[in-house]
Amino acid sequence: MTNPLLESGALPAFSKITPEMVQPAIESLIQDNREQVQLLTRQTNVDWDNLVKPLSLMSDRLSKAWSPVRHLNSVKSSDALRDAYNACLPILSEYSTEISQNRDLFDAYKRITDSSQFDSFDGAQRKALEDSLLHFRLGGVELEGQDRERYQQLQKDLSQLQSKFENNLLDAGQAWQYCTEDESQLRGLPESARALLCQLAQQKALAGYRVTLDMPCYLAVITYADNRDLRKMIYEAYVTRASDRGITDKIWDNAPYMQEIVAKRHVKAKLLGFENYAEYSLQTKMADSVDEVVEFLQDLATRSRQTALDELQETQLFAKSLGFESELEAWDYPYYSEKLKQHRYQISDEDLKPYFSDQQVISGLFDLVSRLYRVSISSLESIDCWHESVGFYQIKDTKGDVIGQFYLDLYARENKRGGAWMDGCVDRYHIDGVTQIPVAYLTCNLTPPIGDDAALFTHDEVITLFHEFGHGLHHMLTRIDVPEVSGINGVEWDAVELPSQFMENFCWEKEALQLFARHYQTGEALPDHLFQRMMEARNFQSALQMLRQLEFSLFDIRLHQQPDIESAEQIQQILDQVRNDVAVIKTPAINRFQNGFSHIFAGGYAAGYYSYKWAEVLSADAFAAFEEEGIFNPETGNRFLQCVLEKGGSRPAMESFRCFRGREPEIDALLRHSGIKPDHS
Repeated sequence: MTNPLLESGALPAFSKITPEMVQPAIESLIQDNREQVQLLTRQTNVDWDNLVKPLSLMSDRLSKAWSPVRHLNSVKSSDALRDAYNACLPILSEYSTEISQNRDLFDAYKRITDSSQFDSFDGAQRKALEDSLLHFRLGGVELEGQDRERYQQLQKDLSQLQSKFENNLLDAGQAWQYCTEDESQLRGLPESARALLCQLAQQKALAGYRVTLDMPCYLAVITYADNRDLRKMIYEAYVTRASDRGITDKIWDNAPYMQEIVAKRHVKAKLLGFENYAEYSLQTKMADSVDEVVEFLQDLATRSRQTALDELQETQLFAKSLGFESELEAWDYPYYSEKLKQHRYQISDEDLKPYFSDQQVISGLFDLVSRLYRVSISSLESIDCWHESVGFYQIKDTKGDVIGQFYLDLYARENKRGGAWMDGCVDRYHIDGVTQIPVAYLTCNLTPPIGDDAALFTHDEVITLFHEFGHGLHHMLTRIDVPEVSGINGVEWDAVELPSQFMENFCWEKEALQLFARHYQTGEALPDHLFQRMMEARNFQSALQMLRQLEFSLFDIRLHQQPDIESAEQIQQILDQVRNDVAVIKTPAINRFQNGFSHIFAGGYAAGYYSYKWAEVLSADAFAAFEEEGIFNPETGNRFLQCVLEKGGSRPAMESFRCFRGREPEIDALLRHSGIKPDHS
């Protein structure tokens, strides 16, 4: 039997991939790569064509084999696949570190960069070479002896610890459920939410209703359930996932892994000559210093705090007016906030959901992108996918050429990691006359269809889909031919959220909503009165939301500034201090948010979670150009396409922003979009 992971097809053969195929394929490719690297570094005269190009092709082949495995482990997890995935992590880590620390390769890249031929390269080639030299240095190429070996072991350990953190979070979350046949316990939940809970029970051959921690289910209960005990139960289950608190098995406690991850990151940074991991992390970001990041976050917190206190008091007083005499707890705020929003604006998520059916939203999103960037998007049938609900699409330019493709996996389900993300399946390149088109995975956990009806999304879920599609466009619309800097590759991490957060803004524009906000049964467009109420409610409790994101960001950056983290208690103390400085809502002692903070402990946002707010300054300012010139202005859209999306990581993000906006970014648009006065302090 041939191994599909070793075949050269452009798209993964998901149905043919079995767990036992994974490790042999990865080991075979790595062995081939090692032999090729030895041959390449023996060359006396090196240049782009005989060194950089073959290394790019080697890296691409390994990436295309590992990409579907990594993706399946996230969206269709099984014990056997997880074992195969975890078995490969130390192998891949060892190889990656080996390449990063290959002094012969580093010297060869330096010779090319220092040679006269460097000036003849285009901007993308020069950026790729300069990025490579930085990555060699950050990968420990200049380390010697025991330090070199220690760095290699740290990299192995970290890859396994981060995977363990993610697995624990998935397992702990999926282990919890609450079943009931008493419909009165669900009083207050909309009919659509009760239907979802009923469907979740039927999927397990259970009677009545089944409550889980999947996001559509969690949000419905915490927001609408009149039963305070039920709200408290699901809140405590959610915020104690993968911890030693709550009711899930302590075998999934992430506390020791968090401590080890942070401690090993610090040692790694110190080995490379940095004061802490935060300083190391900023080497590949726009921000110049940790102090600059902290000052930026604290400034936003100061601007938001008084408004947030007002919002908090208003919610407490409103709850009291409804007869709730106690102090609001964490599981009460979403419930009474929703009631306050409905009271003030006469609108709820349930009013809007009938206008956001899945196929209508997708069709409108594609139409919007077509108007902005003069591309067309169409579905392709008979593509090998990992689940029957997954769609596959292609993007064509005005000449009819396919320039990108993507998988779209929208709905929450079992054995699928929570959250939403874009990941690269295939990177774009043009090498030896061959153009490889980029392919993306776009993954969400939105409300699934109930029975044979269309899936109906909340407005927040629509925003999530637009956000991830923005990442996808950054990956797929690139015209850069050098894979190391095409699409999102090579983009500073605190700028990578620019295209995604930029797309969110269209979800608030009437002209854009007219493309997709139509009643799923009647076809009626979103009525003006609902649109007006939605806009009036846009910044409802936005200061509280701002402080919540700033709390996460400051916790992340301060955690990775610490010299010695020896216990999970220290991590808790740092979070408690940040909450004391920033938060206005009291957090229950049982809360173990950090145990589920996969963005920083298992993802790519360590000492970089601030990127969401940093890039929001860029995205809000960029969208302001569309507000000024027309949201479907073809010239503005083309300028954003050419200056930002097509350029990918081929130049510094600030250059791309200046190309589009004609100046440095300004914070005023972010403050305006968030309902914060620029002069408020």
